Amino acid sequence: MRAVIIEEFGGPEVLTGRRVARPEPGPTEVLVRVHAAGVNPVDWKTRAGEGVAGLQTLPLILGWDVSGVVEEIGYGVTTLAPGDEVYAMPWFPRPAGGYAEFVTAPSRQFVRKPISLSHVEAAALPLAALTAWQALTDTAHVTGGQRVLVHAAAGGVGHLAVQLATHLGAEVVATARESRHTWLRDLGATETIDYGRQRFEDVTGDVDVVIDLVGARDDTDVRSVAVTRPGGLVVSVPGGVSDRLAAAAGRAGVRTSPLLVEPDAAALDTIAGIVDFGSLRVEVERSLPLERAAEAHRLGETDRTRGKLVLEVAP
Repeated sequence: MRAVIIEEFGGPEVLTGRRVARPEPGPTEVLVRVHAAGVNPVDWKTRAGEGVAGLQTLPLILGWDVSGVVEEIGYGVTTLAPGDEVYAMPWFPRPAGGYAEFVTAPSRQFVRKPISLSHVEAAALPLAALTAWQALTDTAHVTGGQRVLVHAAAGGVGHLAVQLATHLGAEVVATARESRHTWLRDLGATETIDYGRQRFEDVTGDVDVVIDLVGARDDTDVRSVAVTRPGGLVVSVPGGVSDRLAAAAGRAGVRTSPLLVEPDAAALDTIAGIVDFGSLRVEVERSLPLERAAEAHRLGETDRTRGKLVLEVAP
């Protein structure tokens, strides 16, 4: 099968097209023909030797977001059948091999993709949507009437977090470049802040929950404590909870939590329902052929993507 692999950690140039052996599904697994694969920050961080590189073995096929069609099922699989259109974030943080024509994974890590989305759109969802969903529901337990601050709101996770927090009944404050503000308000943000022109802590007011998708850059994580109500929560996604953040939060009586997204088929099924109901839409800024994975990484690393980048795998 066609795949894009890395044989060493480094820049985008280490991403190389190869023909490799097609995987075979084991008991309780499915073989999925990949139509599209999402590209995420963890992909290019891992490629560079950061991210979850320590959990990988070279040579490596990157990619955890996939949307495609079930090709074969292993012994014992009862939830899916050949021909089913599915999407998933299999195996994370262990290697899933999404930048390839086929992947195998436990059948119960896949669910039927949203019927209203193409494979390209569906492939943009799993990792980003699960990160947002698990941060908002499982970690922060966001409820109606709360104020939620989302940093990097125009990015892959951020634009989904804005919509999902709104779906949960929260009032959403979003930080992003000014050029993204109209779009973010259309997604449900009630207040938008241009982080390049204003310090968010000067204008935000108190919030109940911070979904921090920036981290230590510009001290965004520590500065977020200043706008969080005592007893409120800062969910720090990139880099987790540093000693500086923990100390600042402790002094202010604010809770903190790291987050590493996990495969969750039940949540993906719920998210598919929210999409098909019309309360969640995914923004794909650009899709590129699989063989242009290096270009996708270069685009992602500019940190100027609106929504998601996707690789088209099936012809």
